[in-house]
Amino acid sequence: MTLTLTRCTYAYGLRARPILENLTYTVPDGLTVLLGPNGAGKTTLLRLAAGVTRPRHGSVELDGSDSQHKAYRAAVAWMPQQITAMAGLTAREQVAYTGWLKGMNKRDAWDAAARALARVDLTDRADTKTKQLSGGQLRRVGVASALVHSARVLLLDEPTADMDPHQRRVFRDTLTSLTGDVRVLLSTHDIADLAEESQHVAVLHSGHLTYTGTTTDFLALAPADAAPGRVAEAAYTALGIHPARDWPQQQ
Repeated sequence: MTLTLTRCTYAYGLRARPILENLTYTVPDGLTVLLGPNGAGKTTLLRLAAGVTRPRHGSVELDGSDSQHKAYRAAVAWMPQQITAMAGLTAREQVAYTGWLKGMNKRDAWDAAARALARVDLTDRADTKTKQLSGGQLRRVGVASALVHSARVLLLDEPTADMDPHQRRVFRDTLTSLTGDVRVLLSTHDIADLAEESQHVAVLHSGHLTYTGTTTDFLALAPADAAPGRVAEAAYTALGIHPARDWPQQQ
């Protein structure tokens, strides 16, 4: 199952400068980390891939199905940066509702919601109103919502933001269990997401992909004298992008 963006250009307004310009990209197998400075267009790329927005020019397809087709939307899941707590709904109800929107019947969505919440270690909060959850817990509801309908491609925008170290570990374990069957593309500022789990890296800068390749080849861009724990940052800098405002400081 192949998701491809072909010669995509996108701008917020007819006269605005394009956020993405003539971009072509195919999401590879396994887990791919999408890097780039703030404003590079990472969220826009994910929104196009999710079919949430359409390119001004170009196409977005999954095995020949356009991003607006029902088959495409059933196969692709998207987790945005901001997860909204739905008024009055519990965590399980919110996840099940997402499954229903993706075409599942109510019974299957309800059962799948329980399994999805278990995968993100949130079973004990299944009956808690989402308005009462912490920021990290709500993001895990967002991950569960992306998992609920057994999508073949997952698009995750800063999925570990607001998660504590334990929650991030649970999330990474979940990704590890998924990537044999599902293609995952996620944007992140967490170096550990790159160094520990990903098979591929894509770097976006000024609306253009400046690097696509394996994580091993990406890390090999770093100078030989790069400090331990700073190899990914050094590789990023080697591409001519200053990471100071985009990478978390190592403790």
